[in-house]
Amino acid sequence: MRDVTGRLMLLDTASLYFRAYFGVPESVKAPDGTPVNAVRGLLEFIDRLVKDHRPDQLVACMDADWRPQWRVDLIPTYKAHRVAEVRESGPDEEEVPDTLSPQVPIIEAVLDAVGIARVGVEPYEADDVIGTFTAQAKGPVDIVTGDRDLYQLVDDARGVRVLYPIKGVGSLQLTDEAFLREKYGVDGRGYVDLALLRGDPSDGLPGVPGIGEKTAAKLLAEFGDVPGIMAAIDDPKSKLTPSQRKRLDEARPYVAVAPKVVRVADDVPLPDVDLALPHAPRDPELVGALAERWGLGGSLQRLLTTLGAQA
Repeated sequence: MRDVTGRLMLLDTASLYFRAYFGVPESVKAPDGTPVNAVRGLLEFIDRLVKDHRPDQLVACMDADWRPQWRVDLIPTYKAHRVAEVRESGPDEEEVPDTLSPQVPIIEAVLDAVGIARVGVEPYEADDVIGTFTAQAKGPVDIVTGDRDLYQLVDDARGVRVLYPIKGVGSLQLTDEAFLREKYGVDGRGYVDLALLRGDPSDGLPGVPGIGEKTAAKLLAEFGDVPGIMAAIDDPKSKLTPSQRKRLDEARPYVAVAPKVVRVADDVPLPDVDLALPHAPRDPELVGALAERWGLGGSLQRLLTTLGAQA
């Protein structure tokens, strides 16, 4: 990876195009009738982000493997409810709306033609790519995602924050440590432990039965972290209730493996790519052809104008 200096913006691309798909009417179509609502919505989202936050580098982080086997081996229920088809080789197929799947290759082609860095590394999720870029960054980082899992990367001292879309693309929650402490009672590092204890049905993470978000936050405030909580099980003087002690004791096998599943990786072997925000299209001829073929019109042109204005 080339040196990251200045403000780095990392896009959780699948999270954002899913939101674009559901936020822009499916009546937005290419000349041949193919829905392009996710494509145009994502381009408009990126345009708004660049205008409002003026990153120096921009990376569209991709899911090369949306359900890595190494996570499934540790917790078999991980994202199991989202599997559309089990494959003998390669990642299982994720359940995706029929009219969204065909738009993903279009999104990838447009980003490549414009010159926005696009990075996915097997066998890792976009979250892991984001975690590694964040770990290696020398300047401030804006992570744009609709996935709260990435709150674990928030770090005021390093200038790492999450921009979380609340409604469409126009309203973003700027998530810093003050926000996390007010809402969850933890900082970024503590969010991993909170998520581990609480569980996450959307990811198939069971959590510790009977330990919800508020109880998890109280336990972390009392004992510091998950190892501290687990040590308290064997301490008769600890303030665990009998039911908490029993549930945590029974959850030892889960707690032993969950941290590796819940925590995003920070050691993904990233390719050497140019992260600089493009000020002119990498392939103007292809950009024009894609715009015409898929009827991307104003959405793509506005993004190109905004990128040119940042030069």
